[in-house]
Amino acid sequence: SRKQKTTDEIIPRNRKLRAFYDKKRDEGKPYKVAIIACANKLLHWIYALLKSNTTFQDSA
Repeated sequence: SRKQKTTDEIIPRNRKLRAFYDKKRDEGKPYKVAIIACANKLLHWIYALLKSNTTFQDSA
């Protein structure tokens, strides 16, 4: 189920975002609230990239 926490066997595409999602779920946030928080974080990242005119470099 997509609502379950990441196990060691699943490798997320972006570890920072997945860690943020897992943190929100551990705080007791419902699934949809955690997803919206992740979407908001992504929007902030995209805005920062556009504003600074740089490319995304994943540090994972």
